[in-house]
Amino acid sequence: MGGCGSGNRRQSGKRTTSDMWRLDVYYLHRNGMLAPGRASTLNWNRNGERIASIGMLAETGRIILKYRTRPPGGEWEDKEYPVALEWTACHLGGQRPWFLCPCCGRRVAVLYGGSVYACRHCHNLAYTCQREAVHSRLLSRALKIRGRLGWESDHGQKPKGMHQRTFERLAWEHDRFNAASWMALADKLNLLSSGDAGR
Repeated sequence: MGGCGSGNRRQSGKRTTSDMWRLDVYYLHRNGMLAPGRASTLNWNRNGERIASIGMLAETGRIILKYRTRPPGGEWEDKEYPVALEWTACHLGGQRPWFLCPCCGRRVAVLYGGSVYACRHCHNLAYTCQREAVHSRLLSRALKIRGRLGWESDHGQKPKGMHQRTFERLAWEHDRFNAASWMALADKLNLLSSGDAGR
């Protein structure tokens, strides 16, 4: 009990990454928390109140995780175990850190907390966007591009400093995702008749 992938499952099926505490190796690296000898505490807050925390001690080639967990209806358990780190070279110089999942050994950027911090595969997690309806996923992609372009409505001007070719590509992708979203929604609501396809 309490091993990799253990824990509650949502009533509706597969849990998502947003249901779990995230431990992001890039965040730790940017904030100097992977430097050997560094002891750190990472807190998760909701409405200004701490709801979870984890202690970390960085060593050469690994970090030691320390925290408490309680299974549903069970007693609090103290956890302490190492997570190996691996570094790969970046194209423009420097090195990028990765976690090696303590359950399967996969090289990953994010571990998700349950009884054990492990990769999303070991916890059998879906990404949140995979739970969205098709039209919502497409609209989300269009809105993300719209945000990058600084548009307040469907269309706007090219952002200052952006190359024309980049702008044209993003505008085309925005229009494609936006149109596909409306078509997917219409299909879901059965607004498209078989005769519409040939019009």
